[in-house]
Amino acid sequence: MKKDSDSVLSVSRQNNIVHLVLNRPSVLNALNSALLDLLKDELVSIKQNRAIQAVIITGMGEQAFSAGADIEYLSNASPLQVRELAKKAISVNSQIENLGKPVIALINGFALGGGLELAESCMLRIAVSTAKLGHPEVKIGAVAGWGGTTRLPRLIGKSRATEMLLTGKIITANEAMQMGLVNRVVEPEDLQSEGEKILNEILSNAPVAVQFSWEALHRGLNLSIEESAKLGVDYFGLIASTKDFKEGTKSFIKKQKPKYKGE
Repeated sequence: MKKDSDSVLSVSRQNNIVHLVLNRPSVLNALNSALLDLLKDELVSIKQNRAIQAVIITGMGEQAFSAGADIEYLSNASPLQVRELAKKAISVNSQIENLGKPVIALINGFALGGGLELAESCMLRIAVSTAKLGHPEVKIGAVAGWGGTTRLPRLIGKSRATEMLLTGKIITANEAMQMGLVNRVVEPEDLQSEGEKILNEILSNAPVAVQFSWEALHRGLNLSIEESAKLGVDYFGLIASTKDFKEGTKSFIKKQKPKYKGE
């Protein structure tokens, strides 16, 4: 996995964390078909590589995480082409959610439309204090069709999501944190270190337990309270079959630091 600054997706690896950087700064890292294809391929590779434990997604430069779909392309595309691009984006966002490894979006500037939808599919979102977030699709006669109408209300509630989606209002990073759309707001110079800090905190825990906790939470949101609770029971029983569970419980009793192996 090598770094390629000439590609529309810059990929690098630091120890067990892969950094995916959307690299179209001249158009505020707008998402086009080529960039989505590269994201898809990298995510497949990351999922298969057990040595990679987490992913950070951010945008190149200081202006934008991603300003969304490539509007110039959309304005000239046929309805079928628009739909195919949306299907590709939905597929990538689903890959992120089902990667089985922590994925954090570092929002370094504008996160609008499809760019925000990409961030919404990540487990956690950290934004710089100067970031602007929103779903302005209605302002260009469009719909948040890359998952925004699904994920946004699950993150911030139906009422707030309705206001954002129907007005197209752009909000500040602090407003986003207050409503639960982002987890933390930091100064630009602290963005990378804060992302790595929270990832390392997550990765200090049993990998399978982290994965199962996310799956139970994510899948449970689509179920009734009773069904979701039963799903949690199933995951709890399943995790008891892992070596890490034995290591964690025995280490707790012995007051020792556990050594997890992801097994």
